[in-house]
This record gives sequence, C-alpha cells and structure tokens, in this order.
Amino acid sequence: MIASLALHGPVQVELILVKEQNGVQFTTDPSGGPVERETWGKKIDFLLSVIGFAVDLANVWRFPYLCYKNGGGAFLVPYMFFMVIAGMPLFYMELALGQYNREGAAGVWKICPIFKGVGYTVILISLYVGFYYNVIISWALFYLFSSFTSELPWVHCNNTWNSPNCSDWAHNSSINDSHKATPAQEYFERGVLHIQDSGGIDDLGKPRWQLTSCLAVVIVLLYFSLWKGVKTSGKVVWITATMPYLVLTVLLIRGVTLPGAMDGIRAYLSVDFLRLCDAQVWIEAATQICFSLGVGFGVLIAFSSYNKFSNNCYRDAIITSSINSLTSFFSGFVVFSFLGYMSHKHNVPLDKVARDGAGLVFVIYPEAIATLPGSSVWAVIFFIMLLTLGIDSAMGGMESVITGLIDEFKCLHKHRELFTLFIVVSTFLISLFCVTNGGMYVFTLLDHFAAGTSILFGVLIEAIGIAWFYGVDRFSDDIEEMIGHRPGLYWRLCWKFVSPCFLLRIAYAITPETEHHLVDNGEVRQFTVRVHLSTTQTTSS
Repeated sequence: MIASLALHGPVQVELILVKEQNGVQFTTDPSGGPVERETWGKKIDFLLSVIGFAVDLANVWRFPYLCYKNGGGAFLVPYMFFMVIAGMPLFYMELALGQYNREGAAGVWKICPIFKGVGYTVILISLYVGFYYNVIISWALFYLFSSFTSELPWVHCNNTWNSPNCSDWAHNSSINDSHKATPAQEYFERGVLHIQDSGGIDDLGKPRWQLTSCLAVVIVLLYFSLWKGVKTSGKVVWITATMPYLVLTVLLIRGVTLPGAMDGIRAYLSVDFLRLCDAQVWIEAATQICFSLGVGFGVLIAFSSYNKFSNNCYRDAIITSSINSLTSFFSGFVVFSFLGYMSHKHNVPLDKVARDGAGLVFVIYPEAIATLPGSSVWAVIFFIMLLTLGIDSAMGGMESVITGLIDEFKCLHKHRELFTLFIVVSTFLISLFCVTNGGMYVFTLLDHFAAGTSILFGVLIEAIGIAWFYGVDRFSDDIEEMIGHRPGLYWRLCWKFVSPCFLLRIAYAITPETEHHLVDNGEVRQFTVRVHLSTTQTTSS
C-alpha cells in the first residue's frame, strides 16, 4: 500500500491510498468510495504501446525523404536540436500529467478546470484523425490480400482499370511527361481508389465493397484490441509494435544486396551543411518533431494514466522518444536502399523516384518489390509491416477518445465494451465516405483540417496551462511525489519558456504571411505530405 500526500492550498491535505490487486489499483478518495483504476499488466506493455503509437507510417514515408531533401546527415542537426528543446520536454510533460492525475485528456484538467476545453479538443482531434487514418490501414490490407497471387496486379498495363496513358518504366522514354503513369501508380489510383469514376466531391458514389470489407476488418481488429482496455491492448502491441522492426531488418538485408542500393544510401546520408543556412530546413525539422512524437492527441496522457503511481515516467519519456527518432533514421536505410535500386534499374536520377507520403508506400515501394524474385512473398512481408505500423497507432488514437470520455463520464466505466463498440462503429460509418469512388476528396479534406495547427495550439495551451497557471513548481512537486526527485532546471525552463515559444513560432513560420489570419483561426494547410494523382492532387499526412 502506498500513501501519498497532495497539497491543495495552504491547509487542506488530501490523503490518497492506493492498493493494488491483480493488476488493478484501487484509489480511495476523500469522499470514502474506492475508485477502480486498471493498470498495465507489465511495464513493457506500456512502453510498447507508447512506441507503437509514436512509430507510425510517417516514420517510413516522411522522415527519410525530409532527411534526403534537406541536406542528408546535416538535417539531423536541427532535428536533434528541436528534439531536445521541445520534443522530449513536451513528451515528458504529457506522460507525467497523465500518470499523476490518473485520468484521460479531459479529466486531468481537474488541476485547472478552466483548461478542460483543451482536453475535449484533443479528444475530438483524435476522433477526427481516426476517420481517415483507418482508411490508410484498409488500403494496406487491400494490398496485402492482393499480394497472394503468383503475379502481382501492379506489374503490367493490361488490366481492366488501366488507361491508355499507362506505360512501363522500361518503355517510358519521357519520364517527365505528366500524362504518363506507371502500372503501380494506376493500380493505386484506378484499381484501388477508382478515382476515375468520380467527377468530384459532389459525385462520391457508393462505398466500394472491397475497401469497405477491408475497413470492416480493421475496425473489428481495433475493437477486439481495445474492448477490455489495457488488458487486451497491452498484449496486442507485443505483435504490432515489434513486427515492424523485424520486417524493416529483413527488408534492409534484402535491400542492401540490390544493385544501386549503396548509391541510394549515400544520397540519404550525404552531408550538405550549407542547407542549414536555409530557414525552411529548420522549419521542416521542427514540424517533423511536433508530429512524429504524437504529443497533443491525448494518447500519451491516456496511456500513462494506467501506470502505477510510482512509475519512473522520466526514464520512459527518454527511452520511448529516443526509440521513435532512431526508428525514423533506421527506416531511411531501408527506403533509400530500394530507391537507389529503382534509380539504377530504370537509369533515372534518384530524385525522379524519391518521394514521400502514400506515393512511396503504395506506388514506388510496391513497384520495386514487383521486380524482385519471389515478389509476392516480399509484398506480403512489406504490407504486413504497414498494417502493424498503422494498427497500433490507430489503437492509440481510439484509446485517447475512449479513456478521455469514460473518465469524464463515470457512468460509462461499467459499460466500456459497449462504449468501445459505439466509438468504433461510429468511426466506421463516417469512414465509409472515404472508400467511395470520390473518397479521396473526403480523405483530403479530413487530412487537411483534422489535425494541423489545431494540434500545435492544443499543445501550446496545454503547456501554458501547466507551466503558468497550474505552475511549474507545483507540477515539479507532483513529479517528485511520483518518482522521488524533482525535474532539473533544464526541464522546468523548457516547460515554462522554450516549448511554448517553439510551438507558437512554428505555427506562424510554416504559413505564408498573407495567410497568418488562417493561423489565428486554427486553419493552416502546411502540415501535409503531398501525393500526386494523375486525375487530382491530394494530400496525405
């Protein structure tokens, strides 16, 4: 039994008694009634859940391209700088906030009720993101099912969905011709999305049964991963959080044996320190840090709220945020070994095949895999990795919503299974708009506006609320109560001054001056990863 004291004002003292039985902690509050709070079965369950959430598809399709585009190894300088002054402090802050208060994103603001709206904001953002993020996972599942064939369907131009503009790399002498498209590109755009059958957002059509079925499978997986809380999700992440590392290692071993792979890796790591004179390089490094660690979605708060009260959240923050960044860097070797191979095979410059976003994982990479011996096996391995990368990140977003609302509305505690079913079914129904013929238009709108400046301002207000209203000293006392020592001066300065200034400046720095009024209204369109389609241009984060 652990007894801890929390001071509220100069004279009032609250005694909190925490008793643990079978992985569940019972907290006796001053009113006398025991409040049941489940905890992680093992410490590793929590660590894998946080790593699985933070390490997502963007680590594979975003960071390596940014590194290549912005000076190679030199890009690591601004990236690590912003990681230290903002990424880690904010990550640490959210883990400590959730663990001490033992509630979701809205409930933690009992420490300063005027900021409770921030909690509801991040819950709503996580819900919005789930509407389209699950669709990306359904694309990966569709590709996975399509890979169980002797010949992959994106190899030739003689399929029913191909257009007259389809042309093999080998026969495409005018690679810069915007009217030409490779078989892999047309498979994604026309064979999977069927965007050619839509005239625009006012002509969506009905949900396509193939993608709808894949989306339903994803929703079922999410439900049975979350319905019992951390008792089930903590076990699922043993597979979903570790599988990507195994697959990335296997793909790297295969990739470095391909002709041209070393050229790709050299291009990835080539150091151009002159690029550091470009402010845009620093801005992109800062933006990547903000979104890759996953602060501001309420997920870290929800996960840490199920920790034991005395858990060392400081050590967890250092470990998990470091693993996230190292994974991004490691995945670059895998990506650019295959891009170097594609460049060599088709005798084109690397920048003609290097791209980020969905175009990398659903067009370029499948095309590279299709040229390998045993291509179907490699395709299955690759899309299993994408599936596991997406599932545990989607689990985190859903857990943020479920935990945040259940902790706020106590009557839902006894009906977690039904409430979880309600959330995932609601998400499925909204996501159906994204699997129609014109679903990419809806997908783009959600991706455009669901999470962008809103996340930055959410974290900004969160940091201000903790550092300036609740107080850094009081927050430091809370952390000392949990782990036995206060945060150092460096962390306190970051929370109070550096991180809030960093968040505010980034929102304005990535927006043209003529659009600063959009930032004031929470609308900015710069947090996207471009995907070029032959019939339309969309974005995917």
